[in-house]
Order: sequence, then C-alpha cells, then structure tokens
Amino acid sequence: MSEEVLEKYMKAGEIACRVRKLAHAIVKPGMRVLELVERLESEILSLGGKPAFPINVSINEIAAHFTPPPHDTSVIPENSIVKIDIGVHIDGYIADTATTIVFDPRYERLAEAANAALEHAVKMLRPGVRFSEIGRVIEATIRSYGYKPILNLCGHSIDVYTIHAGEAIPNHYDLKNVGKLRNNRAYAIEPFATDGVGLVDETSVVTIYALRYNPKKLKGLSLESQTFFNRVFRERRTLPFTPRWYITEVTNIDNILRQLSLAGLLTEYPVLVERTRGVVAQFEHTVVVYRNSIYVTTSSC
Repeated sequence: MSEEVLEKYMKAGEIACRVRKLAHAIVKPGMRVLELVERLESEILSLGGKPAFPINVSINEIAAHFTPPPHDTSVIPENSIVKIDIGVHIDGYIADTATTIVFDPRYERLAEAANAALEHAVKMLRPGVRFSEIGRVIEATIRSYGYKPILNLCGHSIDVYTIHAGEAIPNHYDLKNVGKLRNNRAYAIEPFATDGVGLVDETSVVTIYALRYNPKKLKGLSLESQTFFNRVFRERRTLPFTPRWYITEVTNIDNILRQLSLAGLLTEYPVLVERTRGVVAQFEHTVVVYRNSIYVTTSSC
C-alpha cells in the first residue's frame, strides 16, 4: 500500500463520515425512505466520491440489504430504530460505515450496546490481533448490555472495488477463525446487536445486485442485456448497484436482470431479517492498517 492509496481510503472515509452526519441531521419519522437515500447518495457525489453500494436503510427487524426500489413509497415509521449503511469509494478504495438512529426510547440501550461494541473493538486493534479476539470483545460488550450479537453477520476485509474481500471478522468469539489483522489491508468492523435470537435469514426481497464478470456467458445474451452489463461494469466493475439508478434510462430493466441472473452473471443481495423478528442495531467503521498503525477512516470529519 502506498501513501497515495492511504490518502484515497482516508478521503473516502471523510466523505462517508460527513454523509453519516447528514443522515442524523435529516432523517425523521414520516420521511420517505426514497427521499432519504437520494439525498445521501447525492451528497456522496457532491463531495467528490461515488457510492460503493446503494445506501441501505434497514428498519426495526430488518438487519441489512434494503434499499428502496424505484417509486417506493415507504416512510420512516414512528417509534422505530433505523440503521443506515453508507459506502463511498474513491477510485475503488472503499469506506464502509453504518449508524443507528433511534426514534423509540425502548431501543436506546440496544443502540448503545452496538456502538459500545464498535468502540471497544476499535480500541483493541493492532497489526496481528486475531479476528477471534475482536469477536470476543464485540460479543462480551453486547452481552453485558443484555443483548445478543448476530452470529451470522460479520465484519470483513476490503479491497479495491471489493467490499467483501474474503476475510470475515466475527461478531462473536469464534476459535475456528484464525485470521489476523495485517498491514496494508482495509477492514470493516461491524457489530450487530439484537433482542432476538441473534441470527438473520434471507427474505425474497432483492433490491441490490452486483455483476459477475464472465465474458463467455455474456455473449449468449440479448444485445440489450449485453449493453446494460457493459455499462454497469464500466461504471462499477463488480460493486453493488440498484435498479433505481437506471430505471429512467433502461425501460426493460427487470427482464435484463432476469436474463443476467439466469446466465449466472448476477449476485443478488436479499434483504436480511432477524429470525424471530427481534429489533436490530448496527454500527460500523472502516480501518486501514498501514505501517503498523491503525487509521479509522470513517471516524472523524
């Protein structure tokens, strides 16, 4: 990793931090979710970044992967807990951050648990620390508040144009995970806390996708599908996208996505919900390990 790469990670993190602050300033009950994500994604662009993935707005028992579809009319409910997951990249170097905004006093302690877990985890980071030890701290912190970590959601390594780069940082103590924090790497630390059983399941709702690059499979598709694939790949490579970004220009997008999926050229990200419909809180920072130092790219702005 060079100084130039570190600067790009830091710039992406600064933008993500500023967008996170904007989210806290503008979100309120009754606000349309579509308006919220469009405001935040527009702010990313105005600050000189690009979305690393569509803004996620996950409410109450929804844990991850919801971004509104085109023409969505849903609103932020009264007495809710709202997770906002923000991704920014500069030339493919990614910042991934999340926050929880509470509109019901019953959920304040749950949010505190997830936030404290993130703070405690970040404080212990150093080159060589085991992922299992990070998970131990996250789990112990969340359980000390009387809640459970979500066992099948985790933090992750990050690489250029790659949000999930292969390494998992658990939110619980997992002796089988022998990974370690390494120099010249970026990671997302991402505690989830819940008053449910601590597991999430996939739903049938999908509004976020990513391309799988395979030129041989692409040749057998319609010209319309090939054109769309090439456009998205040129703009995003394999970073996630959502149909609402293209709906005004691509009239047959549902059929195109169906073709790409059947050809094995599309990864789908189903909305995830807590198994027992427990309420979920989430906080997240991106860290870069460079020359034996830890840089929390999304912490200040």
